[in-house]
Amino acid sequence: MMTLPRRKFLHLAAGAAALPAVTRLANAQTYPTRQITLIAPWPAGGAIDALCRIMAPGLAERLGKPIVVENRPGAGSVLGVAVGARAAPDGYTLTMAGSGSLAIGVTLNKSMPYDPLRDVVPIAFTGYIPFILVSNPALPVQSVADLISYAKANPGKLSYASGGPGSPHHLLMEMLKLMTGIEMTHVPYKGSAPALTDVIAGHLPLLFSDTIPSLPMIREGRVRALGVSTAQRLPSAPDIPPIAEVGLPGFDASGWGMIVAPAGTPNEIVDKVHAAVWDVAALAEVRQQIVRLGMVPATSPPPDKLQSMIRSEIERWAKVIRQAGLAGSEG
Repeated sequence: MMTLPRRKFLHLAAGAAALPAVTRLANAQTYPTRQITLIAPWPAGGAIDALCRIMAPGLAERLGKPIVVENRPGAGSVLGVAVGARAAPDGYTLTMAGSGSLAIGVTLNKSMPYDPLRDVVPIAFTGYIPFILVSNPALPVQSVADLISYAKANPGKLSYASGGPGSPHHLLMEMLKLMTGIEMTHVPYKGSAPALTDVIAGHLPLLFSDTIPSLPMIREGRVRALGVSTAQRLPSAPDIPPIAEVGLPGFDASGWGMIVAPAGTPNEIVDKVHAAVWDVAALAEVRQQIVRLGMVPATSPPPDKLQSMIRSEIERWAKVIRQAGLAGSEG
């Protein structure tokens, strides 16, 4: 049997090992050559599904290939993000992930089927999802400052509704409690809609509500808006002040959306998709549609900065979740 000289063998072996990297680079340079799937990890008809469908046509136009939105709901969006994380790292499967699946769930859940810092690569930030702190008009407070004073003067007497344990409505109120030292009793509901209904009816005095259902109730005087959860005012309701401006400096929290890809996706593909999202998100008609969803449009930082943002959000929400005694309570 003929054998190769050692030097030639090593040279050939090194060349063979380099082939996958060369292939990946070639694929990245010609990307995309076929249809791209954008996973929406929530049911059809929801805000995240709508956001995907708002972004998809513009992305398809800029990338030159169709973008198909695929709904993969389950486990509070964790299931869909897990499917996306396990896909081939070739840029043909993207996921519209969010604060729940990339930050909050890390501490809230007993375990996660992926590591948000290792198993996905962030591509582009798509917007903030703010909430409005509302009260029943019978509660004798006109502002967040009034609420804090009232709660301190009446310890243990206030209660608040939420869309369920570990929901954004719950965690935002726990953050408010943590920052002010006030005590309130949590009353969880199966969803934010029935929670808002009971605040309107006067069964409970307070709720961090989703923006879309609460704005008509605010305008009709059926609930009172005490403040918005973000430091930035809502484009759809600029008259509602940020909580940080009316009693609690430094309060700035929201949900958010972010397009991610499986870890190992070539940088050339990440940068190409990031640039396409940047262009689409800057379109006036797209920004208007995002505002109508109750979101705040945002210009995305570069992908490397987004990784730091995810890490920071994991740490920030972990403190709130542990303070609330919710660590490992889900999943």
